[in-house]
Amino acid sequence: MTEKHRIPAPKERLYIIGAGFAGQTLAQEIKTKAIFGEVVAFLDDDPEKIGRKIDSIPVLGPIRDVARLLRMKGADEAIIAIPSASQEYLQEIYHTLKHAGFQRIRILPGISQILEGDAHLIQTRSIDPQDLLGRTPVAVHLKESLAYLRGKRVLVTGAGGSIGSELCRQLLSGGAARLYLFGHGENSIYEIDRELHLLQEEGVGEKATLVPIIGDLKDTAYMDYILERLKVDVIFHTAAYKHVPMMEENPVAAIENNLFGTANLIAAARKQGVRRFVHITTDKAVEPVSIYGVSKYLCERLVLAEAAKAGGPADESGHPYFMVVRFGNVLGSRGSIMPLFQQQIEKGGPVTVTHPDMRRWFMTIPEACSLVLKAGGVGENGNLYLLDMGEPVRIRDMAEQMIRFYGFEPEKDIKIEYVGLRPGERLGEKLWADDEQPRRTEFSRILKVERKTPPPGDIQELMERLRPICRLDPANPSAYRNAKRLREILKEVIPRYG
Repeated sequence: MTEKHRIPAPKERLYIIGAGFAGQTLAQEIKTKAIFGEVVAFLDDDPEKIGRKIDSIPVLGPIRDVARLLRMKGADEAIIAIPSASQEYLQEIYHTLKHAGFQRIRILPGISQILEGDAHLIQTRSIDPQDLLGRTPVAVHLKESLAYLRGKRVLVTGAGGSIGSELCRQLLSGGAARLYLFGHGENSIYEIDRELHLLQEEGVGEKATLVPIIGDLKDTAYMDYILERLKVDVIFHTAAYKHVPMMEENPVAAIENNLFGTANLIAAARKQGVRRFVHITTDKAVEPVSIYGVSKYLCERLVLAEAAKAGGPADESGHPYFMVVRFGNVLGSRGSIMPLFQQQIEKGGPVTVTHPDMRRWFMTIPEACSLVLKAGGVGENGNLYLLDMGEPVRIRDMAEQMIRFYGFEPEKDIKIEYVGLRPGERLGEKLWADDEQPRRTEFSRILKVERKTPPPGDIQELMERLRPICRLDPANPSAYRNAKRLREILKEVIPRYG
């Protein structure tokens, strides 16, 4: 088990921060599994709880005052169990505990399963910067939101990735009959399959049958073969090549995997009667300037064009639903800025930032996934939904906060170095294009995007032009892997690109 999900060592004195239902549930579980240590006290700021005993465990507070006393006693480990806490309150608690000398601080993530009372020790993990950055996530009650998946067979592509794996964790609460974990990377699929089985063994979620599947979206015959046998009802499509600078160096691979891989999945889904297809996209698809953004923009068009064949919304007995959910960056995803900053801080700096004014929209991975799952249930065929990302964050500010999180002072202890824009990057991203208009829906933080004008050109015609570049055509061998020709074609239909 990784350090991130480390179970407390034997005989530790544990302090649970928060004496509410989640904290009490954890205390009961720790008491049952006594090898994990002993809960010696709850710490809480609620005057109605302070001074009481819960199952013989005293409730002490306020947290700030008690923490000063614990500093002198040499406290062992704290577990923050307040799933509803705001980001600001979590920051205050974290700094209080650090000043009190707690070397190990763990947190029960504020995902909606926990808000519904499903809290387990195995869900706790070492606190990290993403828990303290950004805004307070919206509470999405998954058991209610995922009712549309009960008894269904659900496939997640890219299940080993940051978004895909969190979707799978939350899908455990949906009552799905089967959860198919589809991915190209053997190790990442092994890891999420192992983690989900362990979560189930510890009582998290419901007993969906988990099926790991290694496969390649680019393999047309295989995608049709596997979907025919799986009898999938719902697909959440997160798989994609995502690293912007790397894709600039490998443009044909980006189009081949992201666009043609998605086309294979759509064709197989349509042929095999998949009822809902939810495509995950990115703000980099808006008026794209990178090959990654272009590939995702074309995927959006492809999915919505497929939806148009269904002729509009229909119930479960009618046409399938094809929809798109778009959002910006997520905190802590693999290959994102936060893991890079962490590595740079751990080696003493410098922390590299592209530009002092570079800004991005951020939300936590659990919040993004909860909203994706919600949108998948309430969304209608042919719609593009946008997650409300709040306000953009300066990357420099995030770097400074992370440096302080690890106990250093920006510029004094750890330098910040500006390295300039890399290929395919821009200072700021847009969440919708000039010819798009976001509209509020009745669902918190889910917007519906309407186009003012139809997209230019025919997506299928464009794909036919790109096909011999991505797949060898004996009649046109000179086109194969011709990156220059690929870019020329894309620039013709996407003026802003290049």
